[in-house]
Amino acid sequence: MTPREIAALAAAAPSVTVAVAGDLMLDETWTGSVERVAPEAPVPLLALTAMSRRAGGAGNVVENLASLGARVVTLGAVGAGEEGAWLARRLTTLPGASGTVVVDPLRATPVKRRMVSEGRQMLRVDEELASVLSPSAERALLGAARGAVDAADVLLLSDYAKGTLTPALTSALLEAARAKGIPALVDPKGRDYARYRGATVVTPNRKELEMVTGESARDLQAVARLGTRLRDELGLEALLVKLSEEGMLLLARGKEPRRITAHAREVFDVTGAGDTVLAAFGVAMGCGLGLFEAAEVANRAAGCAVARVGTAPVRWADLLEEAPGSPHEKLLDRAHLPALSSMLRRAHKRIVFTNGCFDLLHPGHVKLLTEARRNGDLLVVGLNSDASVRRLKGDGRPILSEADRAQVLGGLDAVDFVVVFDEDTPEAIIRELRPQTLVKGGDYTEATVVGAPFVRSYGGDVVLIPLVEGRSTSSIVARLKGGS
Repeated sequence: MTPREIAALAAAAPSVTVAVAGDLMLDETWTGSVERVAPEAPVPLLALTAMSRRAGGAGNVVENLASLGARVVTLGAVGAGEEGAWLARRLTTLPGASGTVVVDPLRATPVKRRMVSEGRQMLRVDEELASVLSPSAERALLGAARGAVDAADVLLLSDYAKGTLTPALTSALLEAARAKGIPALVDPKGRDYARYRGATVVTPNRKELEMVTGESARDLQAVARLGTRLRDELGLEALLVKLSEEGMLLLARGKEPRRITAHAREVFDVTGAGDTVLAAFGVAMGCGLGLFEAAEVANRAAGCAVARVGTAPVRWADLLEEAPGSPHEKLLDRAHLPALSSMLRRAHKRIVFTNGCFDLLHPGHVKLLTEARRNGDLLVVGLNSDASVRRLKGDGRPILSEADRAQVLGGLDAVDFVVVFDEDTPEAIIRELRPQTLVKGGDYTEATVVGAPFVRSYGGDVVLIPLVEGRSTSSIVARLKGGS
């Protein structure tokens, strides 16, 4: 995704509400220096200098969602001790956070303590007791499940096999999501995936896929074969398999497998990367992105997460730092247009659209685009492809290729996005984008502006901007041919 697409996603995220249910855990990082070996045994001696806490497990999903600006409704349980009290307080006081965190007296809050020196993890100590959710805690969460899903745009289940997602609670949540028609995404655990039947997407890693199928998935062909079979058995819309340094493989129903390549960077710590994937995938789908585009966002977020130590949540600024910044960053893939429109509408941004060949950009074009941009929050320019220009203008045109014309347009501050279309008119693009304002030059009348009736049908505006006298590509070409 380009920086501008990520920026649009960031702007839309605060309007998205995500329900998160799963196992809440506490992550502690003990940091210090190692300068000698302990005298009583040949082990490193950590001189402790600092201790920090973060929510882990499903709590880390919540932390990531809050960091990405989404509203979160949390469902989970903690123990009665100090660790549980800290975790419950943290998860209900994050910006945009609400929900039900039940205190279960029969339960101990799982705690993971990591010993770190010079940015590297030396040891992890887990403090947890295997326990099931008490009947009273389960009743409380079941009672809150419907309300949480009704308030949400997407449901995330973060299963760490610690007992929170009982069969009854999992079934109730997935049924509520289906009834509302919102995506339900699951980060799974264990060998029994039947309880996830009816979810939209399940996101196992390679090892988990091998565990649940009982077969080896050493290469991509095996991953695709086993994943497709599992997807169909569970009735999922898609399976997203996390492949570590190989990226991800999206197995969507009715489509060919699509690989999402990992971004090459040094891996410091994979702790919490799966939580980051689930959170970023969820908020992207909540913003209206399709499965593949949302998985691309999740993959980029995972790349940021593994470059850090511990469970540090990812921000949109981190994704922007990793996005390619080039003169082509404003060129929008046609397939991304509906998702972009959805994101921008969620962010309450007024979209302006104009179109043309823009062959040999001149002052008349610059005035049109500058004036167009003043009619809204951002300007999307539809650009005729080379084939489309030839059909409209005849042989010898365009003078500049569509790639060159898109790059020149992208260099203008007034232009936010450029999308190339191959049709003779931009009617299809206008219907996909649904701009609030449609702009054309003063040589048109509203009756001759393509897409004007459609834009008017939902309350949009059509604006005609006066031309600059004597400035047109045709007149420039004529002068060049005449040698003047």
